[in-house]
Amino acid sequence: MELNILIVFLIIIVGTSIKAFNDAGFMEKWMFIPYLVNHEKQYYRIASHMAIHADWMHLIFNAMSLYFLGNAFLTFPMNVYVGIDGGLMAYYGPLMGQIHFGILFIVGGLFAALIPFVRHKDNPGYRSLGASGAVSAVIFAAIMWNPEMRLSLFFIPIAIPAYIFGPLYLLFEFYMDKRGGSRIAHDAHIGGAIFGILYVLFINIDKGKEFLNVFFG
Repeated sequence: MELNILIVFLIIIVGTSIKAFNDAGFMEKWMFIPYLVNHEKQYYRIASHMAIHADWMHLIFNAMSLYFLGNAFLTFPMNVYVGIDGGLMAYYGPLMGQIHFGILFIVGGLFAALIPFVRHKDNPGYRSLGASGAVSAVIFAAIMWNPEMRLSLFFIPIAIPAYIFGPLYLLFEFYMDKRGGSRIAHDAHIGGAIFGILYVLFINIDKGKEFLNVFFG
């Protein structure tokens, strides 16, 4: 397995999460608590929460999603329907490809924290953790990059085209966020998705045109 920025991210996430599983004080210190960010200026929490997870299932789901979608988006040829189109490293080269991926994951995760921060900056009881917002940024960037690849969820084994999966997933997240009560930061997933879409449009506007052509084609 070749070492790249994705593998580095995974090593950090898995290592710090395992540490958090066995050290409640460490987990509490690294959680995203908007109240403490706003009132105690603990700004590091906006980033640190991405490196820890609540339990093994939470970690495995995010790590597997990041590995499979991130690996394809970063390195492998993806578009087998309208011509071979490699991932970021094939398109921009090894250095710039990994830089773009790093920005997407890190800044995407920070961006994903904006909505929860605005909503809960005066709520001392709110806490969240995990890389789900950053993973959402990667997933939706991959969807924009190659809308015709096929995706599936663990509990829905049937693969569907990404250009259908993406809108359906966003509708589900908006619905669950509005309904509330799930103990999942759906607003962070939405924020990450928005960043992933916007970042791909920023670095390659043609990918947006391709997506629209596929979606309405």
